[in-house]
Amino acid sequence: MLGCPGEYDVVRVFRGPHGGCGDELGVVRDGSVMPERSDRQEFAAKLGSRETVFVDDPERGVIGIYTPTLRLPFAGHPCVDAAWLLDVPELDTPAGVVGARRDGEFCRIEARAEWVPPRTLRQYATAAEVDDLAVPPKGVGAPPTPFGQWGRIYAWAWEDEAAGRFRARAFPGRIEERGDSRSGGAGARTGFIDEDEATGAAALLLTDRPARALNTTQGAGSQILTAPQPHGWTESGGRVLPER
Repeated sequence: MLGCPGEYDVVRVFRGPHGGCGDELGVVRDGSVMPERSDRQEFAAKLGSRETVFVDDPERGVIGIYTPTLRLPFAGHPCVDAAWLLDVPELDTPAGVVGARRDGEFCRIEARAEWVPPRTLRQYATAAEVDDLAVPPKGVGAPPTPFGQWGRIYAWAWEDEAAGRFRARAFPGRIEERGDSRSGGAGARTGFIDEDEATGAAALLLTDRPARALNTTQGAGSQILTAPQPHGWTESGGRVLPER
């Protein structure tokens, strides 16, 4: 049985204005206690978050982002969470160096749209239409990517276009292995991830299109703030609060 590392945090990012919602993430502060990729993926499965961050150098912000089956070169909310927890000016990820700044309960990162895996950005006429959407069946949306996702549909509609506020829901269409080593190891169970509560990378991708600041309400009420930056960079951020 794989043991838990001595110290890890559970943090929730992109909380709403009243402190609710947001997406949960596990952060292992000392990645050296679990250097092997297979062990990290197994621990990610046991922890149960969509992604888990392993910090390999806290001073330089070197991190690895893992799901139970994948190592991701970049992901939005894990980078925001890790930047807030480590309080560093940048993160070193396989995709590239991510700028970071912390402002109280808020944390913002700067990344590039080309780091975000492809997805279908589907606009609707009203926010009510987005609210009423059913989860698409497996295989509907963008084609599979090298990271193993089926669809990745990001549905959105303006709530107030002049103010840059819109409503969004994200349907990753991803089969993700989940399990516990005590009952057959990581991947003992598989599940279809219906909907993501908060996806900073998807909001970052949409912001890059009109090149304007946006205020996203996603899922049950998570808030994501994004804004274009010079030289092809885009800022993404929101409220971050510790869970444990």
